[in-house]
Amino acid sequence: MESLNRMATELVDEAVDFADELTLEVHELAGDAAVIDFGVDVPGAVEAGLLLAEIQTAGLASVQTRVDEVDGAPLTHVELSTDHPALGLLCSAKGGWELSVDGFEGLGSGPARALVAEEDVFARVGYRDAADFAVLAIESDELPDQTVAEHVAEMTGVPETAVFLPTYASASVTGSVVAAARAAELATFRLTELGYDPVEILSAHGAAPVAPVAGDEETAIARTTDALAYGGQVHLTVEEEFDRFDEVASTAAEEYGAPLSSAFDDADWDFSEVPVEVFAPAQVTVDVVGGPTHVVGDVHEGVLAESFGL
Repeated sequence: MESLNRMATELVDEAVDFADELTLEVHELAGDAAVIDFGVDVPGAVEAGLLLAEIQTAGLASVQTRVDEVDGAPLTHVELSTDHPALGLLCSAKGGWELSVDGFEGLGSGPARALVAEEDVFARVGYRDAADFAVLAIESDELPDQTVAEHVAEMTGVPETAVFLPTYASASVTGSVVAAARAAELATFRLTELGYDPVEILSAHGAAPVAPVAGDEETAIARTTDALAYGGQVHLTVEEEFDRFDEVASTAAEEYGAPLSSAFDDADWDFSEVPVEVFAPAQVTVDVVGGPTHVVGDVHEGVLAESFGL
């Protein structure tokens, strides 16, 4: 397979070429790295969010919208489907790079992580990328500057001129869309963390409602997490049976049943102190090839209505 970063770069080029239509702003830093504003100083957009979700998976997933109901209200939902969940979701899309550079704070996702490949999942999948380009999507309420680009270039081993940093805030249209696209990723990651071999997850298809855009980052993070934990639905096809499929859905968490802002408040918004079980989709179907089909969890439209202010 071609380099994840090279495939993602082709999609970034598309974003730059159609920046006006996607309501994006492109900024060239002093070292010629490109920062693409998907939803920080601009409000973001649905189509921008769909393209960014595809960029995060390095083009290994198809992403689209549909309209469905939450507690009787028609809302946009995002669907993501991939036949390469280990590479596209775990080695690329997962938000696994915590950026803290000279006062800048952000969470990095996308294929640039595979150039560093320090997270445990890369050893488990057996993948490390080699490319002349680095694409790191950053979730932050401020745009990265030259020092961030220098840091990414140094960590990935590519020149600054080949660093692309699409950036969005959680409290943006793009942020709500990108978050809704993560249902399949959360199920794949949760199953892997429970001990399942990620290479034996053959396909992943997920959907979740797009949370209403909040007025601040904390509310946005809580709402978009609720969208997944109480409205996310996933179908996985896997090769082998496993005795912990029932723990993949968010219903396995003791906190299930109320908007997660309270759990985040209790942890003082330190996500390392939040039980990992809440970061999962609400309902998951697992098809074992040649074996049984497991259905675990359930959606909770009442909590979604409360969280979304419906």
